[in-house]
Amino acid sequence: MNGITLPGDPPGGRKAVTVWSVGVAVYFVAVIFRTSLGVAGLDAADRFHVNASALSTFSILQLLVYAGMQIPVGLLVDRLGTKKVLSIGAVLFTAGQLGFAFSPSYGTALASRALLGCGDAMTFISVLRLGTRWFPARRGPLVAQLAGLVGMAGNLISTLVLARLLHSVGWTPAFAGSALAGAVVLVLTLLFLKDHPDGHEPEPSPHQGAAYVRRQIAAAWREPGTRLGMWVHFTTQFPAMVFLLLWGLPFLVQAQGLSRATAGELLTLVVLSNMAVGLVYGQIVARRHEARLPLALGTVGATALMWALTLFWPGDHAPMGLLAALCVVLGACGPASMLGFDFARPANPPERQGTASGITNMGGFIASMTTLFAIGVLLDATGEDYSVAFSAVFALQLLGVTQILRLRGRAALRERERLVASRVETVHVPA
Repeated sequence: MNGITLPGDPPGGRKAVTVWSVGVAVYFVAVIFRTSLGVAGLDAADRFHVNASALSTFSILQLLVYAGMQIPVGLLVDRLGTKKVLSIGAVLFTAGQLGFAFSPSYGTALASRALLGCGDAMTFISVLRLGTRWFPARRGPLVAQLAGLVGMAGNLISTLVLARLLHSVGWTPAFAGSALAGAVVLVLTLLFLKDHPDGHEPEPSPHQGAAYVRRQIAAAWREPGTRLGMWVHFTTQFPAMVFLLLWGLPFLVQAQGLSRATAGELLTLVVLSNMAVGLVYGQIVARRHEARLPLALGTVGATALMWALTLFWPGDHAPMGLLAALCVVLGACGPASMLGFDFARPANPPERQGTASGITNMGGFIASMTTLFAIGVLLDATGEDYSVAFSAVFALQLLGVTQILRLRGRAALRERERLVASRVETVHVPA
């Protein structure tokens, strides 16, 4: 679709940026809350007196809820619109963060993270849908990468600000204080968010119950581009997600012998790299759509190489230069995962975008959840041998690459057919 204005394309412009920014602000806060455990993992283990497996359960449960909600949220976005879904999400993830602040026990803390994951699950798909409703299709890749970049800025806030608050004012004030940000974005959403520009209302569709749901899911899944997008997301996102969400800080402190301050700086490097690479990937794909798969597979290959060098470096600790290089490469994982949506988007019509995005978004979070669990179990089983535990990364990458290579031909053929059809439709639209 590069360079082509399709019939009915939204105009974009300043108002589109304003409305989209409100939605992205909700996602920004959701990411702060989602990644807050990444800087508090060691504190949580001490506070709730749990081992590595139990600690990983926090993030696993949160991601399990998130992944399980993706298709229902996609259907809700297609049916209810972004404003309602984002508002519900803001209420839920704010309540979850507040509950986590005051949790007196491991069980209540788990319930709070599950609630947070439920609200978080409603944000990103809604923001993607907001982008397709307010911006022309040719801007889709760049708008999606910018949304991911803002999300990583939320991760940066967790790493730099929340971590310092946690160690200066304590657990409850830090988490409870951060929950105020959720209330702020909820008010902004209710006051200023709008689902679509005037004159671009979607066609009304009568409620058709379970039959409608089944058709939406089946139609999206039948598209090879949707499945390819899911596997691209699966294969690229999880190495950085696992590192930032929970295991990066313990790995750098316990396995590599770094101080918390130095480890925090390396986590920040992952986030800064993500933001820089996201801008580059967005520009490249907006200009050369065929670059999507080489960028995704190149990122997977670079990530596997850097992990292999780090984990199996001779000696007790990897050199600081190698750890920094690992973190820079991990920063490319988030932008690479966004490419999955660039396969699913052109494969599905507007009324199915939410559902298709939900299926795609499940991929990386299922992989992250699986890896978080595997690392926790392997750490306990091997007496905290991080080289063995983090080798789980390679198994999931191999599975994902196999599926990508299997689906790429069918997805490319189907996309060419749709592109030809859209060009023909554009030529025949009267002036």
